[in-house]
Amino acid sequence: MKLRSLVLPLFALTASSWEVRRGDEHPFIHVPLADVDDYTSGKVHMMIMEAMTAYVDEIRADVVHATGIFDPTLGIEPVTKYTPCIDGYAAGPGPNNTYGCRNLDLYSFTPHGDLGSKVKVGNDIWGWAHTSSDGVTREFGLVGQMDGTAFVEVLPTGQIAYLGRLPTQTETSIWRDIKVIGHHAYIGSEAPGHGIQVFDLTKLLDASLLEDPKEFSIETDLTSLYDGLPAGSSHNVVAHEEKNLLVAVGSVPRLSACAAGLIFIDVSDPENPVTAGCAAEDGYVHDAQCLTYYGPDEKYNGTDVCYSFNEDTFTIYDISDLSSPTVISATFYHGVSYSHQGWVFDEKNQSYLLLNDEYDEVFTRGWATDQKTTTYMWDIMDLSRPVLTGYYKSPAVAIDHNLYIQDGLVYESNYRSGLRVVDASSIADDPTGAGFFEAAFFDVHPEDDAIGGEAQFGGAWSTYPYFKSGYILTNTLERGLFVVKLNKTE
Repeated sequence: MKLRSLVLPLFALTASSWEVRRGDEHPFIHVPLADVDDYTSGKVHMMIMEAMTAYVDEIRADVVHATGIFDPTLGIEPVTKYTPCIDGYAAGPGPNNTYGCRNLDLYSFTPHGDLGSKVKVGNDIWGWAHTSSDGVTREFGLVGQMDGTAFVEVLPTGQIAYLGRLPTQTETSIWRDIKVIGHHAYIGSEAPGHGIQVFDLTKLLDASLLEDPKEFSIETDLTSLYDGLPAGSSHNVVAHEEKNLLVAVGSVPRLSACAAGLIFIDVSDPENPVTAGCAAEDGYVHDAQCLTYYGPDEKYNGTDVCYSFNEDTFTIYDISDLSSPTVISATFYHGVSYSHQGWVFDEKNQSYLLLNDEYDEVFTRGWATDQKTTTYMWDIMDLSRPVLTGYYKSPAVAIDHNLYIQDGLVYESNYRSGLRVVDASSIADDPTGAGFFEAAFFDVHPEDDAIGGEAQFGGAWSTYPYFKSGYILTNTLERGLFVVKLNKTE
């Protein structure tokens, strides 16, 4: 029985469903955006996908109407040299190329068209670093686009070198997601029949690519193609690197045996990815973080868990037995509209987690009534009863999308307000979020600055903040790839 079937009409809760379905979130009030059946059926998710599709169609139509061709960066020049943030702005060459900022300097900006894309719309971003036998480290960006994945090297100066691209496996899609395990990239997409491309990143070490970028072949340059998804599509892919485990999520149809939940793929042999099981118990999973658990809940220390974001809940799975995973808890929360993505604050002491809800700002719900980006704090010291302890509110109006955490700093890709870096180091002392503050920002979508921002799609899709060099990659829908770096934090 799916957990969602335990929820009564209008979300009245029996004593048993209270224990199974949610943790202790008192005194917060749970009022859902939509009926539970609308989440289970995919109606709410389809509403979001249709809104994003309409936005992309709109920018394409507007540009074509104005110019006769589609190029959202038409007239916006690349930034190819260090451009510091001075008096609140980083000014690139030419018009529409000045960005609001604080404590983040711009090192380069490259339009999607210059990264080999013909469709010129971007999405996800991930990174990979390689250290040679003589100790030299090179850093690479894997740039998601509607029509494939572009590969770049981030040079020591912060500029990039375009090395080539891997086309989409079937058709174009707004949604493409990339993760890395070892020296292989795993690339999934919402495109029907796409599967998961497995690409050996050591191919990027070829020095000739710096002078002659290559379009890699989907037929001869892949290490393998995983084709075990129900319809070949996935909304996201998740990497549990310690275990050589890839997890596909959002792999429709929802009525398949895996219910578009967690699909486990053993990639210990990248040439032969093998399905290892799935978790269907709580239905559709939109995104997740899967880790070996280290933390205060002694019952689970050393086991494997997935923190999952399941549209109307924050759900935690025990995946120690991939053939028989179980739900530890599935929790509603105040203001829930679309539980989208999140990340643990410290992977070695998993006491707290931060969560993004993608639609609370759009529908002015819960703490997001003013449409300023709202991030949710969770105490996860007891995995069976997560506690919603508070929230952080950005000073800017925008929708949140993806966040990642490094050394106490939260790197949030908040669509039209761009990259927002939040100092969350006070969470252990005060998990309400009252001590959080914005340490830096870089606004990649200046078009709405004059009206104070908009809770609409566009701008920053995702950010990769894990390079030892300190360079941060932010990929955007309309423009392209930004490389920035913190100059200080307050």
